[in-house]
Amino acid sequence: MARAAVPGRLAWRVARLAEARRETETARTLVFDVPDWPGQTAGQHVDLRLTADDGYTAQRSYSLSAPDRVELTVQRIADGEVSPYLTDVIGLGDPVELRGPVGGWFVWRPGTERAGFVWGDDPPHPPVRPVLLVAGGSGIAPLMAMIRARRRSGDGTPFTLLYSVRTPSDVYFADELRRPDDGLNVALLYTREAPDGWPRPPGRLAPADLARVGLDSDCFVCGPTGFVEAAADLLVARGHDPRRIKTERFG
Repeated sequence: MARAAVPGRLAWRVARLAEARRETETARTLVFDVPDWPGQTAGQHVDLRLTADDGYTAQRSYSLSAPDRVELTVQRIADGEVSPYLTDVIGLGDPVELRGPVGGWFVWRPGTERAGFVWGDDPPHPPVRPVLLVAGGSGIAPLMAMIRARRRSGDGTPFTLLYSVRTPSDVYFADELRRPDDGLNVALLYTREAPDGWPRPPGRLAPADLARVGLDSDCFVCGPTGFVEAAADLLVARGHDPRRIKTERFG
């Protein structure tokens, strides 16, 4: 679908690293200062470009993990050109080039997800439609931006997050996800190793994991390609409307 370009939005901007923190052994969250940043909607991503001294450039796309600042959460790929630099080398004040924000489909805006809403309806505020977020590994990044946008705005939409990781040490934003958040239900699904006494044995996402949410939910699924395809198939098989399942994949 053709879309009109927003002037300046896809221009490259020089960004400098302002904050950094380690999420897991192989992942790091980076916050950048970006002059004249136009703002973003939760779920969007940016293009990031690095240029070597000899002029060689490498470009990658990364989801924004916050709704109100330029924050990227990057997983190191062992043989990657860009991610090892971002997770292990770049220091405070160092520059990168960013372009964006990009994307208008895999997004969530507070106050807009209302079931059966038509402008002019009476009553004007029908019940909100719940939201189901399904993340695999680093696919939590854009979904975390949605969770934070909901919290920041005070939106009352019920959220359920199903977050699949290999082991407890692979959970991104672990401390934040443990905090009480009214209306947000978080379920961690471990595929290889679960904590002692965890009620769900290790294993991949299964139909039983999806039984906790209603079929009227708006669904956002993000993660590696195989995970996203399997999750979308499970949602459809359970009876979710395919038109309400939005996916973002990588790998």
